[in-house]
Amino acid sequence: MLNRLVATIAIFFVAVLPAHAAFETRATAAYVLDQTTGTVLLAKNADTPLPPASMSKLMTLNMLFEALRDGRVTLETQFNVSSRARAMGGSSMFLTENDRPSVEDLIKGIVVQSGNDACVVVAEGLAGTEDAFARLTNERARDLGLSQSTFANSTGWPNPNQRMSMRDLGDLARRLVEEFPEYYGYFGLSEFPYDGRVPTNHRNRNPLLSLGIGADGLKTGHTQEAGYGLVGSAVQGNRRIIFVVTGLESEQSRREESERIVNWAFRQFVQKTVADKGTRLADVPVWMGTEERVGIIIPDDLELLLPALNQDKLNAELSYDTPLRAPIQEGQVVGTLTISPQDMQPVEVPLVAEREIARGGFVPRLRTAAGVLIGKVAGEFGGL
Repeated sequence: MLNRLVATIAIFFVAVLPAHAAFETRATAAYVLDQTTGTVLLAKNADTPLPPASMSKLMTLNMLFEALRDGRVTLETQFNVSSRARAMGGSSMFLTENDRPSVEDLIKGIVVQSGNDACVVVAEGLAGTEDAFARLTNERARDLGLSQSTFANSTGWPNPNQRMSMRDLGDLARRLVEEFPEYYGYFGLSEFPYDGRVPTNHRNRNPLLSLGIGADGLKTGHTQEAGYGLVGSAVQGNRRIIFVVTGLESEQSRREESERIVNWAFRQFVQKTVADKGTRLADVPVWMGTEERVGIIIPDDLELLLPALNQDKLNAELSYDTPLRAPIQEGQVVGTLTISPQDMQPVEVPLVAEREIARGGFVPRLRTAAGVLIGKVAGEFGGL
């Protein structure tokens, strides 16, 4: 009979002490992710579907990047501009029906100028109509696991069916960083005057790009309904963070809050190797095997993002079934290590068998059967 053993271990961890105060943000909703380690540093109303404003243009860009990757279009492919696209209000590339912008122009126009007209051109160019594009976008969002996102248009124009959670926006930004490095550089462009035209909005609205803090993307957003928001990313050293804020009251507060988040995320946390590959955490009994015990180990160097002020103080719990049933393969997942830094989400690490244990023949099975019999007798007679 298998039993689940959960034990607090102190092999390379000690008890938690207060490490740092939780970050207080003025944003109505926020999400901060250390992309390098996958550690969530902050989640405030992060799973609530909210009006995303122009931040949802990242999904339009994702659809366009996927079309580029699949070979359906190239950067040189030219799209038509419909009268509907030309008539779009709000932020604009100032396209006319006589223009034939390339895919590359449209990417720059969406990133830098937040062009609503450019988004409609992309939607119509890929799907025929913006409504058809929205249907495709919703299907793709489900495939990508963006469970708190729905799309009614390509632009983020106010609509009760245009909603995204901050976590979904952060996960989408992470996808753009990791899956499309060949196109991610467009997010760092400081300006883009299409066809030599220099409208008032030819400069990138991302307020962090010029601050020298490693910011290189992604997209601002603003409507009266949503307030001011930003999906941002920055790199310092070997770490990248991705963050999302929304509901701020002004461009200035968006800039200040975004810079505060970047500074906090890089200065209050450190990346540290807390255990080496092959570290043995327990020696576990084996049922019906050629050997009676097997070690369970950490399969790879364990790097965690930890509070800088108390990086050596963690709680850790080890859980596994005992005894383990043979046969057991070397590297087979047989347990879990749950690590709980202060004010951070727990991290679960799979643990594996140190070596292979074959299923035993007659003698090991006889030994096991005898052990079971002795255990039953001891239970009935109060011990032998």
